[in-house]
Amino acid sequence: MEQVVWSMQAAGGKGEKSVQAALLRDIFGNPFRTVAFDPTTRTEAVVGLARGMYESRDFAPMPVLADALEDAGCADADILAHCRGDGPHVRGCWVVDLVLGKS
Repeated sequence: MEQVVWSMQAAGGKGEKSVQAALLRDIFGNPFRTVAFDPTTRTEAVVGLARGMYESRDFAPMPVLADALEDAGCADADILAHCRGDGPHVRGCWVVDLVLGKS
């Protein structure tokens, strides 16, 4: 299992519970809002970016993924906002998993 290390300073001074909640939101998204992902937005560029982040565990290109998704026709505000948000982003991120077809 991948170990995620976040210092309180990196979390903006938030407490441990806030950091854990942010990680859960990255992995599971908002359980009160369903997202309909259009598979036609799964272009070669989008999948390549997502696969690269998943394999390298480097999620710095998330805003680039948002741009690629938008270029491919994705207009879902929750998906785009998540990609452009501050994170944290970790392996298992719900958007990356959607793009890669993981459940």
